[in-house]
Amino acid sequence: MPEFEALVAEGAAEPTEGWDFSWFEGRATEERPPWGYARLAADRLGRAHASLDVQTGGAEVYAEALGNAASAPQTVAATEEWPPNLAIARARLAPFGGQVSNAAGTDPLPFGDAAFDLVLARHPYGVPWDEIARVLEPGGTFLAQLIGWGTNRKLYEFFLGPQDDAHEDHGHEAVIRQRTAEAGLEITRLEEAVTKVEFFDVGAVVYFLRKVLWTVPGFTVEKYRPELARMHTLIEANGSFTSYSRRFLVEATRDTLATR
Repeated sequence: MPEFEALVAEGAAEPTEGWDFSWFEGRATEERPPWGYARLAADRLGRAHASLDVQTGGAEVYAEALGNAASAPQTVAATEEWPPNLAIARARLAPFGGQVSNAAGTDPLPFGDAAFDLVLARHPYGVPWDEIARVLEPGGTFLAQLIGWGTNRKLYEFFLGPQDDAHEDHGHEAVIRQRTAEAGLEITRLEEAVTKVEFFDVGAVVYFLRKVLWTVPGFTVEKYRPELARMHTLIEANGSFTSYSRRFLVEATRDTLATR
């Protein structure tokens, strides 16, 4: 299968730093949720004086929103833990005077209490709800686009087989409401969208699984070569492999009476 080998090699060789997905153009697509996260973030940034983007990746979306905001906040900050992304994010936010701190998703945020009036998070790997509430000033806003449980189930079950977490698909909204309330945040907007994801060649699948590495934990081409070969045959027959993602838009404010 010369074509199969070439596609797999191409997907395996592409660098995975940052969250720029332009490489997928013509090879994979994902529908966008209807609310337009980057546009909403730009609007909120234009009214903020101190902003924080949690788990910013390469700061691609944060920088885009800052560039489209009516004016940038006086304080622009972000967190990220992966060294290659840290360098990219720092360079990308430099025009806005942005500072990027090295902090893992589960670490305490390295900022003082009530340091920001706007906290953003797009596709964080775990949400530090209590920490977000702590660094928000009373009345401050948290705006996030979260990955819903069961995202890309068809894709990861193709490689891993049926998983026993199917019941989780319908419980995520309740958990979001519970965690925000426990942290002292009041939800002002909560929406869900299911979006179509299509892969048009197996190289795109390889690159995606290397880049979004929690989809199939421990993925390597060598380990999953038989499944990749089956995927290639399926795409050749049907034109694409289709999966679905779930997204939540969450906007919440910190209780003005909170004392945390």
